[in-house]
Amino acid sequence: MIVIGVGNALRGDDAAGLEVVKRISAEPGLECRAHGGEAIELLDIWRGAAAVVLVDTVRSGAPVGTIHRIDASTRAVPVTLRRTSSHTIGVGEAIELARVLRGLPELVIVYGVEGARFGAGDELSAEVAGAIGPLADAVLQEARLMLSRRRT
Repeated sequence: MIVIGVGNALRGDDAAGLEVVKRISAEPGLECRAHGGEAIELLDIWRGAAAVVLVDTVRSGAPVGTIHRIDASTRAVPVTLRRTSSHTIGVGEAIELARVLRGLPELVIVYGVEGARFGAGDELSAEVAGAIGPLADAVLQEARLMLSRRRT
């Protein structure tokens, strides 16, 4: 069971996933990783894991601060939730590539928070900053549920 916060701490709302991982990293039994590199590297990070929760920032047109939850285990991450990435490919594309290559963990849950500010040097928007606590709570609850299922 791995929780991976994806983002860039220097690009405003893009830091949301990293902030969530910081908040929950002390949870016993949980492996938490902050990932600021290329999304394609996620395939190596989750290799061998049965369950993964990914936390990222998205742009779908929903109000800023909206929290999205997608079970990517059996269906593609909707195109409307794939944010424009400054990297070669985004998280949604990495998930779909892993699915094709048969390298997707058995259970993959994606949490996305709707962002607005992605400029170099930007700070978190007030809406995303306000969503970090509820998002961290939701991710932690999801991770605890996954861990309890694996123990039974």
